[in-house]
Amino acid sequence: MTDSSHTRFRIVGGHPALDLVNTVTPRVRGASIEHDYLTSPGALLDWSRRIELIDLRDYSAVEGTWRSAPELAVKALGATVEIREATYDVLAPRAAGAVVATDGVKRSEGSAFERLMLRWSAAAARSMLIPGERRDRGIAELVVGTSPAQLIPDRLVMAAVELIRTVELRQLRACPVDDGGCGWLFLDRSRNGSRRWCAMEDCGTRAKIRKLGERRRATGVPQT
Repeated sequence: MTDSSHTRFRIVGGHPALDLVNTVTPRVRGASIEHDYLTSPGALLDWSRRIELIDLRDYSAVEGTWRSAPELAVKALGATVEIREATYDVLAPRAAGAVVATDGVKRSEGSAFERLMLRWSAAAARSMLIPGERRDRGIAELVVGTSPAQLIPDRLVMAAVELIRTVELRQLRACPVDDGGCGWLFLDRSRNGSRRWCAMEDCGTRAKIRKLGERRRATGVPQT
């Protein structure tokens, strides 16, 4: 993650659904959001291209549709935000290191599942099963996002449901807020399960610098 004033930030989740969850900072359950990276349809479109949710052809189709019908762009952004928050509400209670704000969580897990189910059902209705040409594996391809207007949220909710169904909970972690992290979720695929930070270059380094400063102050060592 980078400082919240930056418009570009690290992609660290290890899955598109977690990358979506991490488009706000900090990530603390029930707390207010200080910075949202998806505040406009244009930001959503650029982010989707960056995480390779869409290719250049998809980008052109979505951008053209949204430009000609801005109300559809706003609707897609709203759907994406709903998917993002519902996904977080489902995953965060099971993520090692996730923090709940003092005022608690206002949305129930049951409501989050219901919101995802409704979005998933709509996305499935807009998907197509097309016979494939490959002979080594499978005989058909599931095409998600046949409607450019809702292509991005459709693919995101499909990704979210896939992750919820298959995630190895021992790998699901949150960057530790109590130690100066941002709360972003990520999959720890390290061999020994030792990854602690969303990115060592960002939150991990800042935490080390802060602790070093605290030790110096405690021992009376002057700051440089």
